[in-house]
Amino acid sequence: MIVILTGAGISRESGIATFRDAGGLWENERIEDVATPGGFARNPGKVFAFYNARRREITAGSIKPNAAHLALARLEQACGESVLVVTQNVDNLHEQAGSRSLLHMHGELLKARCTACGKVSAWEEDMDEKSLCPACGKIGKLRPHIVWFEEMPLYMDTIDEALTTCRLFVSIGTSGNVYPAAGFAARARSSGAQTLELNLEPSLNASGFHEGRYGPATQVVPAWVAEILEKR
Repeated sequence: MIVILTGAGISRESGIATFRDAGGLWENERIEDVATPGGFARNPGKVFAFYNARRREITAGSIKPNAAHLALARLEQACGESVLVVTQNVDNLHEQAGSRSLLHMHGELLKARCTACGKVSAWEEDMDEKSLCPACGKIGKLRPHIVWFEEMPLYMDTIDEALTTCRLFVSIGTSGNVYPAAGFAARARSSGAQTLELNLEPSLNASGFHEGRYGPATQVVPAWVAEILEKR
């Protein structure tokens, strides 16, 4: 199995701002205010507005998958169930590109979670304190289906099993800043997998990979996929 971790760098070239770059999503907002349970409890309106704006970027239809997303979908189509994409991104660009073997460990922007019934529902409209849960009908119980700081990422058991059984782990467009994802390469490597970093520049944990290839995702990812497919 090939396990591929994707981060903000793969979506940057589609026009989605990253978190930490100059001009990124956090430049005008404090993480504590818009991406923590405490921030949501203090000012839900501010949090709703932040994610509503991001959701509108996706639903407007102007942001499309780029060559890197399309290459990964092509790899999955050629290799079937032996490819798993684990993404830190909350956009739907992998799905738009055609990826199906996919886990959103940090949640999904186009979904809502009900704090009353626990149901996760598709959601493309704005959300606020008066929004109605499609499942249980309660008002004011919805929140963005996003994993905030201080919360546990999703699918960790499934991801860990994949990391310990894969033959190749590839990290694409990640900073190496955020755990537990920053520890995936070490986990896979300790189980005998080869590890490869594809990134604009070396990440903070680049030394933990067997190999690194650097440049724009739309260049290095399709080139790597082409190499894999040529060997099949």
